[in-house]
Parts: sequence; structure tokens; C-alpha cells
Amino acid sequence: MKVEDLIVQLQDLFNDAKSMPFSGGKVLISSDEAFDIIDQIQDAMPAEVRQAKNIVADRKQIIAEANRESENIIRAAEERKKVMLNQSEIVREAQAKAKEIVDDAKAKSAEIRKAANVYVDSIMKRAEESLNSQLGEIKKTRANISNSQKK
Repeated sequence: MKVEDLIVQLQDLFNDAKSMPFSGGKVLISSDEAFDIIDQIQDAMPAEVRQAKNIVADRKQIIAEANRESENIIRAAEERKKVMLNQSEIVREAQAKAKEIVDDAKAKSAEIRKAANVYVDSIMKRAEESLNSQLGEIKKTRANISNSQKK
């Protein structure tokens, strides 16, 4: 079960709890149920952390693929440059065109790397926000449980 669903379940437990008269809004809940849900949340958290690690691994793979593609483009451009240099009639033209191809390849490579980094950063940011939000909810819930047991 997802952490978000478990937090909702814990909130429902508090919302459905019976209010104690003259207690200033304190409620009576089953600590067994609450701790069971918290245990499930703790069990589910490593899965979310694994998912974040997979996102990091995907980022590395995307960057590696972008690097391979840029190297292939540059290699192809350099090979084309050599062929063009061998043609004596168009040597100057070939050099200019080869340089342009290499520059384009380097620019595309930089764009691919930048786009991959932006994409992965956005995924990581969403994962971080989700985890922080869920952790905040867990802390609030634990504080509520702790406060309700003290009174």
C-alpha cells in the first residue's frame, strides 16, 4: 500500500475516533490500529526510497546515452571531415563544413545533457517533495498520537 493511502487511513482513524467529553477535543483511538498503520508506513517508505534511487539510476543512464550519442555524432562528423579533406578541389569548403558539423554535434550534445539534467532534476524534485510531505504527515500523526496518549 502506498504511504499516502496509509496516511489517509491514519487520518481517518483520528477523524472517526470518539471524542472524550470535557477533554478539549481529545479523542480516543486504538493504539494497536494506529501503530499498525505506522508500521505499514515504515514498511512502505523503503519502497519509495528505492523508487528515488531508481530515478537517480535512470538519470545516469540518460546522461550515458546522451554522451554515447554525442560521441557517435562527433566521430561521424570527424570521419566526414577526413573524407572531405581528401578531396583536393574542395578542401577549404570541407574544413568549414566539418567544423560546422562538429560544432553542431557539440551543441546538440550539450543540449541533450542539459535537457536530461533538467528532466531528472524535476523528477527528483517531485520525489523529494512527495517524500518530505509524507514525512511531515507522519511526524504530525506521531505527534498527535503522542499528545493523545499523554492526556
